[in-house]
Amino acid sequence: MTLSPRLPFFVYGTLRPGEPNHDRFLRGRTRVEEPGRLSGAVLYDGPGYPYAVEAARGVVRGELVTALPEAYGELLVELDRLEEYAPGDLRNLYERVEREVTRDADGTTVRAWVYVAAPAVASQLRARGRVIGSGDWRERS
Repeated sequence: MTLSPRLPFFVYGTLRPGEPNHDRFLRGRTRVEEPGRLSGAVLYDGPGYPYAVEAARGVVRGELVTALPEAYGELLVELDRLEEYAPGDLRNLYERVEREVTRDADGTTVRAWVYVAAPAVASQLRARGRVIGSGDWRERS
């Protein structure tokens, strides 16, 4: 088993501050939470939660979350479980991928883990999903 790099997480849905899974999974386990954006993705409104789908154009808004070092390993396992991600599993709803995320505060970029729609889910969303034009799940209507 190869170890994953200890990257921050880019969250754009129920894990954002003020959303239900933030308190459940992240409260007290993060060092920094800062607004950011993921370019090259479109946001879709899923059943109860959003999906970022990689695309040539588009921006998804969310937060860049840096976990406390002592909480990182356990948090990674819990977030993979929450997002129904297992490496190589064709039934995944999401894939955890390493992508460049831009900090809103200063425009710098950082590599981060992002949970994007798995290929089968992305295909269904592209065909029949509802795009959130603002790229911000909090602004869906």
